Amino acid sequence: MSSPTFGLAGIMGWPVAHSRSPKLHNYWLEMYGLPGAYVQLPVAPGQLDLALPGLAALGFRGCNITLPHKVDTLKLVHEVDANAKRMGALNTLVVQPDGSLKGFNNDGFGYIQSLLDAQPDWRADSGPITVLGAGGAARAVVLSLADRGAKEIRLLNRTPEKAQALAAEFGAPVKALPWSQRHAALADVALLVNTTSQGMHGNPALELTLDALPRHALVSDVIYVPLETPLLAAARLRGNPTVNGLGMLLNQARPAFHAWFGVMPEITPELRRAVEATL
Repeated sequence: MSSPTFGLAGIMGWPVAHSRSPKLHNYWLEMYGLPGAYVQLPVAPGQLDLALPGLAALGFRGCNITLPHKVDTLKLVHEVDANAKRMGALNTLVVQPDGSLKGFNNDGFGYIQSLLDAQPDWRADSGPITVLGAGGAARAVVLSLADRGAKEIRLLNRTPEKAQALAAEFGAPVKALPWSQRHAALADVALLVNTTSQGMHGNPALELTLDALPRHALVSDVIYVPLETPLLAAARLRGNPTVNGLGMLLNQARPAFHAWFGVMPEITPELRRAVEATL
């Protein structure tokens, strides 16, 4: 049951002014008539160890963690969920009844659910998967795809050592390939995922030729600013189904809201439009 007392949560990062999470969580608080607020918590690098213990003292039920703190927070909380441990990063903290902090990572859940929202019959084992990038988002995507039964994940990154390290850490079904093979690595895939920042507003477009990509392959980008990256636009024009990063953002927020406020919120068309209006 949700508590009738005023609930506080927020987003901790540096910077956080660009975050859409306050719009999202405050929309849900209003929608469900829950007393509470979700606020920005700008915490500079080097101040994290001072900020985190303050959450319980200030009456927060928890917070989201964003860049650059997602990895460093791991070492500063009392307990880490097993899934978050494997991902090597946190994106959600929940203040426990005794004031201690437990860390979670809902990015993988958010990503998989965004695919299922777009294609309810989507299956991770329906064919090979190519993932571009080897940062934090790639970790969450690759682990969640493997957990869903993916049989072959081709991982490519501009710095090949990072892809090789991830493949070595995760083992089968992940296989690192050289960045120069990214065009050929699209042959016979059922899913293509961009987890790099290429194509994000202000960044150059991803250099990728889609000629080898099957027309039925789902093309996914974790970026949501802009909603349609050059990659997704090119894929749509050749007839491929596409999924942008907004669904991942919306879905990863649901278990966090549930943990803090006691309600598993719905993603309504109205909510999606409200967030899209801020992009």
